[in-house]
Amino acid sequence: METVSQLLQAKGSLVLSVSPDTSVFEALKLMAEKNVGALLVMSDGRLRGIMSERDYARKVILLGKSSHELAASDIMSDDVVSVTPAQTVDDCMALMSSHRVRHLPVIDNGRVVGVLSIGDLVKALIEMQQQTIQQLESYIHS
Repeated sequence: METVSQLLQAKGSLVLSVSPDTSVFEALKLMAEKNVGALLVMSDGRLRGIMSERDYARKVILLGKSSHELAASDIMSDDVVSVTPAQTVDDCMALMSSHRVRHLPVIDNGRVVGVLSIGDLVKALIEMQQQTIQQLESYIHS
């Protein structure tokens, strides 16, 4: 089973983040520029929370607030579920399902080393299934 570390090697370990006092509007602009659905909220190199499109929709738009007046820390989720590089794709999928999250920061020795999205995991699962199918077809034809 593929590990988080292997996924990050293939995908890269770019971590997009904002500070807690970044306006929600500026954070949304960055999310749009980078075509991502969430940003880590960090200060002093430490993970403080995660701000997602879901947080914006539920905590700004539905409450009639302004994205220019609120900071990322005002709407971020601070009970962040994370994984380590040694965990497997199955571990990640189970965590995402049970906690109903779409992004998992990867923490190694207290330091953020990457982020995995549900899309990254689905892509990895599809690739693993394709490899298994190819191996089975090869076995059948030999």
